[in-house]
Amino acid sequence: MLQKYMTVFFISMVPLIELRGAIPYATVMGLPLFQSYIVAILGNMLPVPIIYLFARKVLEWGADKPVIGGFFSWCLEKGKRGGEKLQAKAGQGLFIALLLFVGVPLPGTGAWTGTLAASLLDIDFKSSILAVMGGVLVAGAIMGLASAGVFGALQSVIF
Repeated sequence: MLQKYMTVFFISMVPLIELRGAIPYATVMGLPLFQSYIVAILGNMLPVPIIYLFARKVLEWGADKPVIGGFFSWCLEKGKRGGEKLQAKAGQGLFIALLLFVGVPLPGTGAWTGTLAASLLDIDFKSSILAVMGGVLVAGAIMGLASAGVFGALQSVIF
């Protein structure tokens, strides 16, 4: 049983998969939903401070390197453009926009991407962590409900 929870924890740390894959895995493995939700959130949030503090620095460091420079520069520019666009649309609601961006369980909108965007936008550390945490909680709840079959049940009742 501990091994299954450890697998949920590590799956939730993987970029692009995160808890969006970890919670359905836990359901398939027969683990209780609430405990799996907690484990997946912990695993998903563990890399967030590291990403915030170091990802931008690593990208800036590698931007002028021969082999990786083009890709790193592209990542920085794309992040900057995307951040400026998000900031222009969100205005003062940048915290909520980041929370919702992370909270919508679609590929590429998780804690990793949201934290990198917050770092590139120079959103302060505390606000970034809180917004990403809120988004992870929302995404986890959505995935938990989906894994439990709630949305399928609602669809059969409504349609």
